[in-house]
Amino acid sequence: MLVLTRRVGEEIVIDGNIRVVVVAVQGERVRLGITAPPFVAVDRAEIHARRLAQTDPSAPKERSGVAAGAMMECVPKLEREVVS
Repeated sequence: MLVLTRRVGEEIVIDGNIRVVVVAVQGERVRLGITAPPFVAVDRAEIHARRLAQTDPSAPKERSGVAAGAMMECVPKLEREVVS
């Protein structure tokens, strides 16, 4: 996993056509803005898991990857506000 530090207003570019910008940070909550082409699905992990379950009922429930809470355990506390 790549962990980057960004401030409000700064962005990350993925593959030249996906942009993630930090819109706001309030306590432990980080608000992100994501711009991606229409053919790229952008979902929260729980929505992604729900869509997988609807399309493939035999799919394991935690197929969406590392849960955000578990991922945050890997990030030092000082970086959590920016990285979330």
